[in-house]
Amino acid sequence: MSVVVGDRSESTLMRSDYKAPPSQAIPKARLQVWFFRVCSCILVWTCLIQLFWHSQIFTGLTNHISRFSLPVQSVPLTSSSPPRNYTSNGILLVSCNGICDMVTVARLLNLTLVVPELDKKSSGLIQGIFDIKHFIDSLRDEVRIIRRLPKRYSKKYGFKLFEMPPVSWSNDKYYLQQVLPRFSKRKVIHFVRSDTRLANNGLSLDLQRLRCRVNFQGLRFTPRIEALGSKLVRILQQRGSFVALHLRYEMDMLAFSGCTHGCTDEEAEELKKMRYAYPWWREKEIVSEERRVQGLCPLTPEEAVLVLKALGFQKDTQIYIAAGEIFGGAKRLALLKESFPRIVKKEMLLDPTELQQFQNHSSQMAALDFIVSVASNTFIPTYYGNMAKVVEGHRRYLGFKKTILLDRKRLVELLDLHNNKTLSWDQFAVAVKDAHQGRRMGEPTHRKVISVRPKEEDYFYANPQECIS
Repeated sequence: MSVVVGDRSESTLMRSDYKAPPSQAIPKARLQVWFFRVCSCILVWTCLIQLFWHSQIFTGLTNHISRFSLPVQSVPLTSSSPPRNYTSNGILLVSCNGICDMVTVARLLNLTLVVPELDKKSSGLIQGIFDIKHFIDSLRDEVRIIRRLPKRYSKKYGFKLFEMPPVSWSNDKYYLQQVLPRFSKRKVIHFVRSDTRLANNGLSLDLQRLRCRVNFQGLRFTPRIEALGSKLVRILQQRGSFVALHLRYEMDMLAFSGCTHGCTDEEAEELKKMRYAYPWWREKEIVSEERRVQGLCPLTPEEAVLVLKALGFQKDTQIYIAAGEIFGGAKRLALLKESFPRIVKKEMLLDPTELQQFQNHSSQMAALDFIVSVASNTFIPTYYGNMAKVVEGHRRYLGFKKTILLDRKRLVELLDLHNNKTLSWDQFAVAVKDAHQGRRMGEPTHRKVISVRPKEEDYFYANPQECIS
């Protein structure tokens, strides 16, 4: 989508018919807008990171991004073989979450996969985001993929669809021994949850490389998204090197993570109301400062300024803000703009008419940010969510491009010490640099394996080491 608050791969249990009680009232129009944005962003980054890779909001972009950066020597993933001929054991239905993993499961179990759907209202592989024909054709030698479920298996014809959530982080034995037998009784099965359902480690090399093939080659943006994303990158590169700062200080992120550091009391209350307005969000009462000291909150724009300066970025650094609407608006970006005058967003680089076609589609806008982030000279996420993991994995695959993964827990300690005058600026800057040496710059490394706590392992798609020689 690796379940991370505010940028998660949660199953999408949004209810459009839900109405908040009077005590939780939020202007209806505004709530609907944020409802749509939350649905789209969670689903897209989820899909792009297992992505869709999960997570995901992308994957399957190596052919596109390689025009800006040459990949390292990587394991061949392509195939010119004809369609694979096999007897299908059944039909698999999934949501957009975990597309790469679900293709791999379908191949393992000899299933026919239906093109994943975003939701009940939009058919296809996130309509308007990915090239569905390319997705089907590029994987035809591995798995049979069909655009839609045959009519005879629809509810309209009285077919009762069997639904189940696979166990999280499962290996191939689980699917072969516990899931495959179900298809002998049920011709069609719908996985109601498909995020993080396949183990990061312990799978055969063939399966791991298939995950990569779907991720880096099977999923590709539509031509119009690729074209505009390429234009953005060209404009930025003509101006010199640039940093892509994924500033995850957005309303949905703050509301669902419960992070209100730097917000006014009124803003904090507004975020709380938003969280309560969504019945599917289980965690309601959250202590913001506890979250923050644990490193579970995104940096505020003001904190990001101090960290960027401490890491050595100069005032003339070109910084692209890869984000949606920043909570608090222009006032929260004021210090960032003052400290780094060459800050830009896609809205500043493109003509309004060029973005008009994407204006009401937050997932497509996010796709543009993804393309720019992968192509940037340095990528810095202020929160290690789905987009950060997806971009990190692509940048590793493309030559271990510099990605600074911020140690937010350590940074919060240092920021507080500096702000209360315990640490001087020089001491603060040295400590920040020291905290980000080693594994936090996107260099080659092996994934951390914790078999008893797979949720705490390094995510496969953030470091697909089996696909990089």
